[in-house]
Amino acid sequence: MSADAGPEEVLDGLSRHARKLVAELAGPVRRVRLRSGETVLEVEWHDPARPAPAPRSEVDPVTAPQVEAVPAADRPAVRAPVVGTFYRAPEPGAAPFVAVGDVVRPGQVVGIVEAMKLMNEVTAGQAGRVVEVLVEDGKPVEYDQPLIALEPLTGRDA
Repeated sequence: MSADAGPEEVLDGLSRHARKLVAELAGPVRRVRLRSGETVLEVEWHDPARPAPAPRSEVDPVTAPQVEAVPAADRPAVRAPVVGTFYRAPEPGAAPFVAVGDVVRPGQVVGIVEAMKLMNEVTAGQAGRVVEVLVEDGKPVEYDQPLIALEPLTGRDA
């Protein structure tokens, strides 16, 4: 990395290094932390059964995107597992993972959040019918932000 590399170039280099390092390790990885000068990249994986703590961020709150999509308080929702960019489909031009009216089951993939060039599957934590997609495709999301509103299944749906 050159001495005059910008923060984005340094972060890209750290991301590549982290992916290579994780691929070479034999066992499961819980956390990777890499530093280059003032730039730090920290990635932590969590058990999907337990909610993850809010990530530490060194993003300027003045320039960070402001997101305020909130479902009705009484509706369950599928939430973002990490800060990143939400995608409804596995690739551009493909059909979305789910649409309004679809029934989802626990563990079913309903979207992807891209964070530091890593694709993180977003899975439903419970069964339900999709009543609203709260975030547009390709939009930034915050940790624990509601992405998809669900209606719990009744006896006839289950």
